[in-house]
Amino acid sequence: MKADLVIRRRVVFGSRDFAELVVWKVPEPVPPTTHGFKYRLAYIVEGRRVVGFDNERGKGDHRHLGDGEEPYRFTGVEQLVADFLNAVADWRRDHGKA
Repeated sequence: MKADLVIRRRVVFGSRDFAELVVWKVPEPVPPTTHGFKYRLAYIVEGRRVVGFDNERGKGDHRHLGDGEEPYRFTGVEQLVADFLNAVADWRRDHGKA
């Protein structure tokens, strides 16, 4: 069985920052998650990820804010994208990019 692409989008904010959103529907959950999605959403500034949401095998759903990492509660793709975009907006506001 193969994964089906749900979202693949790149959003350019300026000459040095962009967001990339990629979500797949997978035939089996990525352990230790129990949902059927694999995703990576990242906001990159000057070549460095400053906001990221992803789920990787062994770690599960989590988010990166600056140098920190914390668990993320995945409830669905729409909420994931909304939470990511809100985190990007917060970072841009706090760092004079908005």
